[in-house]
Amino acid sequence: MEEHKKRILLVEDDPNFGTVLKDYLMMNDYDVTHAKNGMEGFEKFKKDDFDLCILDVMMPYKDGFTLAKEIREKNTDVPIVFLTAKTMKEDVLKGYKVGADDYLNKPFDSEVLLMKIKAIIQRKATETVSDSKQFEFKIGGFDLNSKLRFLSHNGADPVKLSPKENELLRLLALHENDLMPRELALTKIWRDDNYFTSRSMDVYIAKLRKYLKLDPKVEILNIHGEGFRLVVNS
Repeated sequence: MEEHKKRILLVEDDPNFGTVLKDYLMMNDYDVTHAKNGMEGFEKFKKDDFDLCILDVMMPYKDGFTLAKEIREKNTDVPIVFLTAKTMKEDVLKGYKVGADDYLNKPFDSEVLLMKIKAIIQRKATETVSDSKQFEFKIGGFDLNSKLRFLSHNGADPVKLSPKENELLRLLALHENDLMPRELALTKIWRDDNYFTSRSMDVYIAKLRKYLKLDPKVEILNIHGEGFRLVVNS
């Protein structure tokens, strides 16, 4: 299954810098739409769904703050990162007041931007998953009731999962056939992301694989350095 690339709206009026930044983000597997001013940026935003917006503050026709307000009126959740050549405290505060998730002063380290983008998108994913009320799942020949912590296979007597087994399988089921980021599970279930919690999660993944061995069409794949994918083959 092809990985869904996260979509970024980049609004930057400097054509050279905008092109370089767009190419850099695309090299790092993001789907990037580049607008050259605030008016064009808002038109592009209205036409498509984006996972994150990167807005330059100083732009002709419509500045980044004004654009951010308009974006927030349309979508209260999409993350916004401001780029600015200014280091004025007032501008930083103004950016956060209009709904910025983060701020970067030019010139900035491109790797820092990548880490910020990844962290913000994962945090939003955590919030989205946390809001999900779904507790019953069909996973191949399995039925999971995450309220009762019951996992049954083809109608047989259910197995009672431990709390962490249950939460982990529920998260995987919510991301069925898609990547479940390692950091998402660690922050949501273990409330911490460190070496010891990471090793603990690997132990629980191994336990879940033993349960799921009853159905050869169901498997948990390890996506190296990123997380896991619960694959259900039809």
